[in-house]
Amino acid sequence: MSTPDMSSFRPNRGKKLIVDTDFGRYARYPVKTHVVVKGDDLKEIMDKYVMPYVQEGDGIFLSEKMVAISQGRAFHIDEIKPRPLAKFLVKFVTKSPYGIGLGSPYTMELALRDCGIPKILLGCICAAVTKPFGIKGVFYNVVGPKARSIDGPGEYVIPPYNKYAKMAPLEPDKVCKELAEHTGCYVVMLDANDLGLEILGKSTDDITLQMARQMFGDNPLDQSDQQTPIAIARKVPDDMEEPVFEDAAPTEKAMESEEE
Repeated sequence: MSTPDMSSFRPNRGKKLIVDTDFGRYARYPVKTHVVVKGDDLKEIMDKYVMPYVQEGDGIFLSEKMVAISQGRAFHIDEIKPRPLAKFLVKFVTKSPYGIGLGSPYTMELALRDCGIPKILLGCICAAVTKPFGIKGVFYNVVGPKARSIDGPGEYVIPPYNKYAKMAPLEPDKVCKELAEHTGCYVVMLDANDLGLEILGKSTDDITLQMARQMFGDNPLDQSDQQTPIAIARKVPDDMEEPVFEDAAPTEKAMESEEE
């Protein structure tokens, strides 16, 4: 079986293709797709954009946002009518530069719908009690990954989803296992940004959270206008070097040298 030609794959801006981990050296090839919409078949997406390039032993890493959108779990903000409780609770959310999270009445409303009012209120109470002690992340530890994966509109998001809020994907483990059977690769679904990474679903227990964080902790897929919601992960030789692309954008250091 011939090795697929991966020369057309480029890292997203500010990212690298290759990363060293405690589990070996890996190449993460970002896969560009069309703008995924509600009703898109994930298996068809694999067939079109991924299957021509994978080989035995590869892994497929998916953005949970792509899966949620395909499942119809993303909603235009005009469709979401935040209740008074959502508008009240959002006042206590700590804002993050890496995404809206529950810092919007729209996303808080989706959290109340998807996680339930009792669980959200319990999370708020526990967070309020532990906050004076400097303990962070209690709310999401109580409410669970569904709330953590909710995200909202933003200027950095590719249209039309810059005007959408989304819930977490349904049955992520099931989705990963079905796609693994279809592709012959192990499949992992990630909730990642520049702040951190969580595994929402996976087809095998061989991929641990520690391993996933080392492989994708630098967020090589990014989450704005790159349109790369999938990565092919491939273990490569320890002496394989980062590819150099002739048409790559100059680094800030190089630009400074040219100005001098």
